[in-house]
Amino acid sequence: MAEAISSLISDTEAQLVKPRYVVIYSPAGKGRKRFPENCVTEHDSEASALAAARPEDGYLAAVASGPSRSSEGFRLYYLVRWLG
Repeated sequence: MAEAISSLISDTEAQLVKPRYVVIYSPAGKGRKRFPENCVTEHDSEASALAAARPEDGYLAAVASGPSRSSEGFRLYYLVRWLG
């Protein structure tokens, strides 16, 4: 008999994908909608993300959902909205 999917996922894994305040390194600007985890730094608050952002250097504050594992095995963050 097959197990329910909920029994296969631990509570800690279930909480991984959620909106977070982040700073994204995106020197090309705001055109993309998903970013690999090595381009994203998480912050505790919106104020903290905005303070850490350096738009002139390509570091942009945002709300992103993630990390989520892609079909290729990468961990990605998906843009929810840009801040500031």
